[in-house]
Amino acid sequence: MPPMGPHGNTDFKKPKNAKKTFGRILQYMGKSKMLLFVVFIMLVLSTACSIGASYCLKPILDGVAESIKNASFDTEGKRILITNLAQLSALYIGAAIFSFVQSKIMVKIAYSTTNLIRKDLFNHMQTLPLSYFDSRTHGEIMSSFTNDVDNIQMMLEQSMVQLVSSAFTFVGIVAVMIKLSPAMFAIALIFLLIMILAVTKIGKQSRKYFRLQQENLGVMNGNIEENIEGLKVIKVFNHEEQSNMEFGKTNEEFRKAATNANFFSGIMGPCSTGINNASYASVALVGGVLALTGRLSIGTFFTFLSYSKQFTQPINQIANQMNTVFSALAGAERVFKIMDIDRETDDGTVTLSAEKNSDGKKWFWLDENKKIPVEGKVVFENVDFGYVPEKQVLKDINLYANPGQKIAFVGSTGAGKTTITNLINRFYDIQDGTITYDGIDIKRIKKDDLRRSLAIVLQDTHMFTGTIMDNIRYGRLDATDEECIDAAKLASAHSFIRRLPDGYNTVITGDGGNLSQGQRQLLAIARAAVADPPVMILDEATSSIDTRTEMHIEHGMDRLMIGRTVFVIAHRLSTVRNSNAIMVLENGEIIERGSHSDLLELKGRYYELCTGKAKLS
Repeated sequence: MPPMGPHGNTDFKKPKNAKKTFGRILQYMGKSKMLLFVVFIMLVLSTACSIGASYCLKPILDGVAESIKNASFDTEGKRILITNLAQLSALYIGAAIFSFVQSKIMVKIAYSTTNLIRKDLFNHMQTLPLSYFDSRTHGEIMSSFTNDVDNIQMMLEQSMVQLVSSAFTFVGIVAVMIKLSPAMFAIALIFLLIMILAVTKIGKQSRKYFRLQQENLGVMNGNIEENIEGLKVIKVFNHEEQSNMEFGKTNEEFRKAATNANFFSGIMGPCSTGINNASYASVALVGGVLALTGRLSIGTFFTFLSYSKQFTQPINQIANQMNTVFSALAGAERVFKIMDIDRETDDGTVTLSAEKNSDGKKWFWLDENKKIPVEGKVVFENVDFGYVPEKQVLKDINLYANPGQKIAFVGSTGAGKTTITNLINRFYDIQDGTITYDGIDIKRIKKDDLRRSLAIVLQDTHMFTGTIMDNIRYGRLDATDEECIDAAKLASAHSFIRRLPDGYNTVITGDGGNLSQGQRQLLAIARAAVADPPVMILDEATSSIDTRTEMHIEHGMDRLMIGRTVFVIAHRLSTVRNSNAIMVLENGEIIERGSHSDLLELKGRYYELCTGKAKLS
């Protein structure tokens, strides 16, 4: 668990523009206007009842004092006392009821608001370009959905109500105290100012050291993780003593910061309590003198003492909630910053249409009034690309894939093989050159339709929580069970699926943790098969499948490729031998191209890879 701040929170970053951020949160809360109005009314009534209940002590005590003074307690006095006690009870009961109602409604508002924020955040993330996710860790993105939105919920459910209630309570108590005794209020005010000054100074030091504590904790955790993962290397090179020294240093830095942080956090409560007690004693002393000299009634004296005990509570409550509010607003800023990122642009107008006839499914591009058959011809002309402007990844790429051809890419890691296939999908846009698909510039094709005409089998397979059938059907959601089973047979996945406890109804959990890597790869191929697209991209599709399984699925893969344009990226050269053309890439350039036999005769880079004279990484 992260170290807690002086008031229980863990994030000390203040929002850059709190007013604007809070305004956006209010826009979401605006969908619950009537409920907010009810909460406000309940809040006012609850505060009024609480303050009024304390004020009821005055007539009760004055009445008792008068009866003692007169040495009598007549019927009228009893009636007044009972009436005042009934009013006191009614006010306390009313305060409890109003507080319960406002709390229950505010919980509903808080969760409704954060539900909308999470929904909008998730929906917006679906529209962001892949470049956004490339530059951020999964943990950072997940933190926006969990920690940041949870902090907003906590602020709305508790902190906002507490702040408004404390402000109303403070104003009400001040007004009543001034009315009861301006002289004693002046004494209480002096001690309040002293307490605010002391708490501010201590809180500043506490936040400083808690920030250091968190930083040092992160360094220490990183050191521990690094040493545990590299423990074998540490032992091999006998660096245990050096590791101990490094850990001891980071551990000591953490200890110093944590000690100071918790010291200042710990003294804040006693300091505040001490000042409150001094204030109470001073007020009691002055008030007692005034009461004894007859310038103050007994009821007024004890009622004022009651209020003086409550006087600083709203200030403490506001101070306790401010860090939570700032933390929530800082988190909200991060959430809204994501929502403000521009969506993935799509200016395409050409759409995809599919028609079924006796020969099967036929695909067409609809370009205004033109109906162009989808054949799968892909052409790169003088394509340049870089993920960032200052670093070019692909340089002057020229290639073509005719309908039904199998084009393979080989080369070292980082040569640009996967990047080429990412450009066909328009996951990224090129800086120069053109890419055409059936003679149409892919920038003119709507991205959803472009990607619907393609199926990809990635090296890193991803399975979703659900049944085997659900995961295969993910390739085309309207596919029937029979079509999914046929796709599994085509990918040679049917035999292992039948051997599972529940066959196609076997539930996959933990990204397919109950399946082997090879089985997951076969399901990914079946998923692509059921999509039945005119173009397929196999990015290391058989990298996790053993040689025997690879040979077993070759026939199925060949059948899958019939009539389709296929782009293959493979480390295993055996999977690209039967390609129509093989592109050898190095440093973002195509240095060789041709069939397997042509490239062997060339005795260049491909020849070196095949004969083992060079290593394919």
